[in-house]
Amino acid sequence: MADNLSKEQRRKNMKAIRSQSQLENLVSKELWKRGIRFRKNVKNLLGKPDIAIKKYKIVIFIDSCFWHVCPIHGNKPKSNQDYWINKLNRNKERDQEVTEYYKKAGWRILRVWEHEIKQDFEKTIDMIVEFIERK
Repeated sequence: MADNLSKEQRRKNMKAIRSQSQLENLVSKELWKRGIRFRKNVKNLLGKPDIAIKKYKIVIFIDSCFWHVCPIHGNKPKSNQDYWINKLNRNKERDQEVTEYYKKAGWRILRVWEHEIKQDFEKTIDMIVEFIERK
């Protein structure tokens, strides 16, 4: 099914979507407080990882439950379903491609779901720190 918005309306809607979420910023601030140094949203790495430590070949992605189709909380919009199903399935495929790329290249990759951060922030941060320190 074709998009029901004009090109200009779609452009305006997509432009309003932030590349960094509040959750990413919370996680970043806490990791920085704990002395972990990293780069955010590194454009020259595949998938533009939310957190990257090139020196140790570590990338971390913080995946939102909606955009990355969480098996627990992911939901599909009721309207324009063909568009959204294709869009969200492609996001899921891209996540798998990116994960495979980093694994084959010898990088350590961690994907954290939005709901994990919301459920227990401290535990999730501890888990991320432990993942990084296992370098």
